[in-house]
Amino acid sequence: MGQTPPENRLAQADKVAELLIDVEASLRQMNLWQDKPPPAEALASTQPFAIDTLGFDQWLQFIFLPTMYHLIENGQQLPTECAIAPMAEEFFRGSELHSRPLELALEEIDRLLTS
Repeated sequence: MGQTPPENRLAQADKVAELLIDVEASLRQMNLWQDKPPPAEALASTQPFAIDTLGFDQWLQFIFLPTMYHLIENGQQLPTECAIAPMAEEFFRGSELHSRPLELALEEIDRLLTS
């Protein structure tokens, strides 16, 4: 397996960037967007999804989105494996929030990065 050609990486990055905007919009529509970040200690978690210090919605806002935007803006290689949608499904299971648009955006991000 070779590296993805630069033009394909740019197209992939553009698509992912659009989906990141959808993720943010979904969080805002569900009233989960926070104006203030959690304490630095909470953001420094080494657990997957910072499960020990953050809610999944906080992880998306304060860790996932900034990390992905940073990679895209700096032309860096995006992850080649991603499985965030199952965590979203689990987090929102039983919730009355309309989370399906968020889950669909995350499913598409997973598909783009893993294929």
